[in-house]
Amino acid sequence: MNSIDTLPPLRDVIATHELSARKSLGQNFLLDLNLTAKIARQAGDLTGCDVLEIGPGPGGLTRGLLSEGARRVLAIEKDPRCLPALDEIAAAYPDRLKVIVGDALEIDPLAHLTAPIRVAANLPYNVGTELLVRWLTPPEWPPFWESLTLMFQREVAERIVATPGSKAYGRLALLAQWRAEPRIVMHLPPEAFTPPPKVSSAVVHLTALAEPRFPADPAILNRVVATAFNQRRKMLRSALKSMTPDIEDHLNAAGIKPTERAEQVSLEAFCALARTFKP
Repeated sequence: MNSIDTLPPLRDVIATHELSARKSLGQNFLLDLNLTAKIARQAGDLTGCDVLEIGPGPGGLTRGLLSEGARRVLAIEKDPRCLPALDEIAAAYPDRLKVIVGDALEIDPLAHLTAPIRVAANLPYNVGTELLVRWLTPPEWPPFWESLTLMFQREVAERIVATPGSKAYGRLALLAQWRAEPRIVMHLPPEAFTPPPKVSSAVVHLTALAEPRFPADPAILNRVVATAFNQRRKMLRSALKSMTPDIEDHLNAAGIKPTERAEQVSLEAFCALARTFKP
């Protein structure tokens, strides 16, 4: 059952606390509480779940997650200017919001979360891709999260769901589709944000698979696909030569023609290639 949000409109919150968005922190605030509630609903039934949120800013999505029934929200915010606004939300939802000030790339959230755990965030543009890769490539699987509901630039979102042969197909598509079921669930225009970014945005929902689609060591697979797509226009025998002088033997062992390019190779084949290297 949803709670009733009795807090002030976000424009008033931003004005009260003088929270101008900072480009250096990748900040673009969503002020429409109807939109933030809709994004929260894309995360699924939050009843009984802890939710990890990165970069809450003034707390629009935070309010949506709490009003949609999240058991607890752990919000990691790098900008201390946002703390007074987040403190107001914590007071309105007693014992359900914990805020940690710091860099999400340096903080282990698991000390503050209890399973089941979902991740939902309007990710700061400057750390979004790195965080996603980390969440998709832990050494142990299944991961700490059941699902990820994340906002990215539309171009990045399309890369996550891309298929072989397309220009958007690359490392993100392979890693995301290897261990999760990703789909784009919302599109947002620039004018939905303050300040409006130069690009459109999209929300991607990723549901963790119980097992990866194909066996592979995550660190090796990540290295293989990153190297392959770093020079995506080259044949794989050239693009991957830096990994080992006998790369053609590895490609042949995996059933991949050395003359193929990375965007032509399926997830299953990349996993087979990763298995030819020792962990």
